[in-house]
Amino acid sequence: MRDAGHVEEIGRVLDGSQTGRDSFVSASWRRCVELYGMDPTRSDPAYIVTEAELRDHRKQAEWMIAAARSGLQSLFRQVAGQNYVLLLTDAKGVCVDFFGDDLFTEDLRSAGLYLGSNWSEDLAGTCGVGACIVTQEPVTVHQDDHFGNAHTVLSCTAAPIFDSLGQLAAVLDISLLRSPTPKSSQNLAMNLVTSAARRVEMANLMAESPRDWVLRLSSSPEFLDVDPEAAVRLDGSGRVLGYTRAARRLFPEGAPILGRGIDEVLSIDVDDLPDLMRDRPTEERVIEMRDGGALFGHAIAPKAPRHPHQGMRRGGPLAGLTGGDPEMNRLIGQAERLAPGNVPLLICGETGTGKTKLARAIHMSSKAQGFISLECAGLDPQTLMQNCAEAIGPTTLLLRRIEEIAPETAIALGGLLDRRPELRTLATSCFEPSQIALPRPLFHRLAGCALSVPPLRMRRDLDWLMSRHLRRHAGDAVRLSPSARAELLGRSWPGNIRELEQVLDVAAALCVGSVIDLLDLPNPVEVTPQIEKALPAPSDPWDMLEEILDACEWNMARAARRLGVNRSTILRRIRKAGLRPPE
Repeated sequence: MRDAGHVEEIGRVLDGSQTGRDSFVSASWRRCVELYGMDPTRSDPAYIVTEAELRDHRKQAEWMIAAARSGLQSLFRQVAGQNYVLLLTDAKGVCVDFFGDDLFTEDLRSAGLYLGSNWSEDLAGTCGVGACIVTQEPVTVHQDDHFGNAHTVLSCTAAPIFDSLGQLAAVLDISLLRSPTPKSSQNLAMNLVTSAARRVEMANLMAESPRDWVLRLSSSPEFLDVDPEAAVRLDGSGRVLGYTRAARRLFPEGAPILGRGIDEVLSIDVDDLPDLMRDRPTEERVIEMRDGGALFGHAIAPKAPRHPHQGMRRGGPLAGLTGGDPEMNRLIGQAERLAPGNVPLLICGETGTGKTKLARAIHMSSKAQGFISLECAGLDPQTLMQNCAEAIGPTTLLLRRIEEIAPETAIALGGLLDRRPELRTLATSCFEPSQIALPRPLFHRLAGCALSVPPLRMRRDLDWLMSRHLRRHAGDAVRLSPSARAELLGRSWPGNIRELEQVLDVAAALCVGSVIDLLDLPNPVEVTPQIEKALPAPSDPWDMLEEILDACEWNMARAARRLGVNRSTILRRIRKAGLRPPE
């Protein structure tokens, strides 16, 4: 009778009725029927992956297993004797680590509470792990919250574990074969599993950060040093390199975190961190938040001075993209850390800024062997599949101008990435992330981290870029006269690096002798209003006046040329904004 009542309730939910279930449970039931085609009357056995598949899943999750192991052991000791089972699954729902009572091994295996079980929603129906993967929030799926009749005796409480780049990495689940009927009986399990997941994220962040600053945060001074609530990893300039999930609430909803300065959300900068170390009482380590609140902070200093990565010291592919511009240095530092992993990257920037070159350099610095480059404009699903069909092993898939992908191709791409986890995407766009119109699930599959390439007018290494291009294409045979160099340093470069390189190539071809003079330079090409309408709307250049002045080394005439105004206008704007050159 209970089974019949469960099936009847699922039918009422499908008809749009409210039955008192948690909303995420009702939404999952609808997906099970409408999306996965499941039958609630069937008692399908647990899905267990093969031994070879389990080895692959465990190998890919080695770092997370190592970070979580001691936490799981501690949690299991707390619940020993209460018949709880602990599962650690990867982000696909496959159990890669397990703690349970050996006396119940056969019962646990048959229920799927064992190594190698796949608890993804499309295979297991509504369950703790599957719902946690979909919602990316802690959940309890209790008894007949489960979709399939085979699991309605279980109670599963699961919490997500995120890596330091904000991506879902694993799920920690605590389950019972049999439990009291009230769902509230699992409140303690929820507290235990969410606390354990937070500690796993903290342990992983600390393991990644021996040469970076770590700022740990708590709303209570009593727990600051022993069990903090959140943490961020910072570079030497105070920009965020990584964070635990709980630190997400410090930043504006939906805004990227990586690369942002900690001083944007807290009333401190990197110079204040030594004052937050353990040699001061915890109650004195107060940090005011920009929204008016306050936290207590514990700063952990780098164990050793930061050094350039090996790739930088060797002049690797990424290092060759910057001539010392601070913003590019920061971008290249991020790219170098992200390159060896599997995080999908979205590379944004104006046309001609070098997005494709950056993507190729990231690929060359990664572990991927194969490389596929596709232009999204005009790309159809068949061409997409044909190009990716022969890819074997870790492969980089470069998707150029992702904002131009057709809707049907976007759907095919999402399915392809689901089936082919060895494909690591690098997508480029001339639009800001918020301006890219893609289905939300696909957008988040492509934008694990967004990297923004600065426009040429904002870069301070323009002189280096000009000299490098001439050396590469003309050796020592051609050089710029001082007047020609000054003219180029003052241009606004709407076409960015691509325009710069074309101007230099034309000038080198037109010059007589070995010196490019002012008369050899082609005139700047003005962008017509019709073309401008098709481009993303630029920000107000006056909002970036100080950055442009820095890029021009506070040369008023050069800054005036880049902004297309008189020198007197620049001086007036400087006085109005109260700007002063650096000492």
